Amino acid sequence: MSLAADPEGPIPLSACPACIAAPAAEDLARRAQPQSARLTLSIPEAHCAACISTVEKGLEKLEGVKSARVNLTLKRVFVEADGSLEAADLIAPLKALGYEAHELDPGLLSTTENDRKSRELIMRIGISGFSMMNVNLLSVAVWVGATDATRDMFHTIAGLIAIPTVIFCAQPFFKSAWDGLKAGRVVMDFPIALAMVLGCAISIFETLNSGPHAYFDGIVMLTFFLLIGRWLDHRTRAMARSAAQELAALEVPRAIRLRDGTEETVGIAELAKGDLVLVRPGGRMPVDGEVVSGTSELDRSLLTGEVLPVFAAPGQVVSAGEVNLTGPLTVRVEAAGRDSSLSRMAELVAVAETAKTRYTGLADAAARLYAPVVHALAFGAFAVWLWISGGDLRLAINIAAGTLIITCPCALGLAVPAVLTAASGRLFKLGLLIKSGTALERMAEVDTVLFDKTGTLTMGRPEPLNFADHSAEVLSVAAALAGASSHPLAQSLTARAAEAAVAPAAIRDLREVPGFGIEGTLEGRRVRLGRAAWVGAAERAETATYLMLADGSTHAFTFTDALRPGAEELISTLKSRGLAVKLISGDTPAAVALLAERLGIEDWAAEARPEDKAAEVEHLRGAGRHVLMVGDGLNDTAALAAAHASISPSTALDAARVASDIVLLSRDLTPVAEVLRLSKVATRRMQENFLISGAYNVVAVPVALLGYASPLWAAVAMSLSSITVALNALRTR
Repeated sequence: MSLAADPEGPIPLSACPACIAAPAAEDLARRAQPQSARLTLSIPEAHCAACISTVEKGLEKLEGVKSARVNLTLKRVFVEADGSLEAADLIAPLKALGYEAHELDPGLLSTTENDRKSRELIMRIGISGFSMMNVNLLSVAVWVGATDATRDMFHTIAGLIAIPTVIFCAQPFFKSAWDGLKAGRVVMDFPIALAMVLGCAISIFETLNSGPHAYFDGIVMLTFFLLIGRWLDHRTRAMARSAAQELAALEVPRAIRLRDGTEETVGIAELAKGDLVLVRPGGRMPVDGEVVSGTSELDRSLLTGEVLPVFAAPGQVVSAGEVNLTGPLTVRVEAAGRDSSLSRMAELVAVAETAKTRYTGLADAAARLYAPVVHALAFGAFAVWLWISGGDLRLAINIAAGTLIITCPCALGLAVPAVLTAASGRLFKLGLLIKSGTALERMAEVDTVLFDKTGTLTMGRPEPLNFADHSAEVLSVAAALAGASSHPLAQSLTARAAEAAVAPAAIRDLREVPGFGIEGTLEGRRVRLGRAAWVGAAERAETATYLMLADGSTHAFTFTDALRPGAEELISTLKSRGLAVKLISGDTPAAVALLAERLGIEDWAAEARPEDKAAEVEHLRGAGRHVLMVGDGLNDTAALAAAHASISPSTALDAARVASDIVLLSRDLTPVAEVLRLSKVATRRMQENFLISGAYNVVAVPVALLGYASPLWAAVAMSLSSITVALNALRTR
């Protein structure tokens, strides 16, 4: 791309084909136009797979609701409905299902609420852990043979510690179970709450009647381990913020409207198609539209991922979110607010984030089976043993409680979070941050890797290619002109000249012409550095800026993008493992072809718009491929959200980072190969943990049903299964 253009000749829409990568507002709005109203509500009490099924099915039964999709990570439900239906119409039905609901304000993020819940869970874990240690110390005396009054004293002290602890620390489980009961359904927390209540009741009964066994230690241990599982799950979910939220945050809330020659600041909602808005240098484009007057350069990196500015002149189509760099522009509004391309892109990302996967289907099936099976077993054990024992109520309740406790899904709940925690620690040391709880499972299935170019495989920093090919006079004049410009190509040229100790020429009257380049006077004659047409040079296919000397001769400085460290090694490793590799970029064909050849990538595409990248992901998915998308720009966001798995570097835009499953913290790309390897190891550990949990239940449930597991030993067995799962997870490192 060149630095400027000829103001006297025909003004192109852009300096290179990559500059038209940002979609026209009308085109993107037409492609993403929803056929019905889309409503969003927060459901803070949703926390498990059963909640997804209950909310979605309950809402889809309502008249006017076409579909409902729950995003459990964000605790939100996205509803496709008739235009006449409003969010307020859904709050009462959700409350009847047992879920508090609020209409979502897109301007508010949930970080503070997530932090509050995390601190609350940590507090409960700390209290229950401290109580568990004290209660277990008291239980040791009973285990070693304390009897009669001594045993009763220790049981009483343990009860005075354990009962308040359980009442306070287990509130998340009690509240969830109670809300479910009020709505006429049994959630996965109900057996846990019931077991705790029965365990406490039996322990109190035993203590009051000088019984030999009280199970306060087991109940507190149960609370402690379950809270750890809940916190791990919460932290995993809280790390994944919505890319759609971040995209919406880029929208400009106000604009300067021009009416009858006067300027007035108005909200975006007040703008209508055909209005004129003024965008000053340094401001972000508030609307989609067409430039009516003024020339400038635009930073379109939010939409194209490319860092070089784009020339803007009358007739140029602009999109919301672009940054005006050098000159004031008057823009005629084509779309604003919810109709803008930026808002439509956020809508596309939200749809991708709430898409159903086979993992949520498996979770739904497990949720539907768990509660009825557990309660049927416990009730059956109670009835059978009450009959066998001739009406011994204490024995029957003990066995029923043991069955409920021994089947509590603590180990199952830790199976995935424990592995994820271990893998996260390992990957963090390598410079990778996991944001999604299912990322490793999906990463293990990847067979195709799709790369963006600028900012991903390259550093997004131009470097001169033919600097040394020019004479000292040419370099001296170029250094002087480039030093007075803030353009990325000029800055790169200035840095290279400084490294080579080039002395700038004595140029007077330096003046930057917005959108074209910079000029000055050398020995009474004009010299210029900028766009090819502006300096009278023939434009080259490569990215370049052009110099016109005082004698009228022209010289071209060509540039390439610096490779990101580890890029060549990563591509080589992926290909050696049999993975398909493709490069897709919004840059020019020449630049993309050069990089593809340099890295040995045979399959590449250039001049790709945001929807082209998302469409390519969908095409590969339709062909049965499991795609890993690696990108860093706003134009990659929809593709990152739609891909089977996704990675973005830490230098990426906020919207790209939050849309991805994993963030690469280091500059080096080689850890990407390690995450693909470790994901397979982690997936095996998850599967092993599920097998451990299943085998535990296969052995433990019959033992409990046959009366060989008191509530205490049931709690110990359950805790041991959790510890076994955690130890197996540590092998992921």
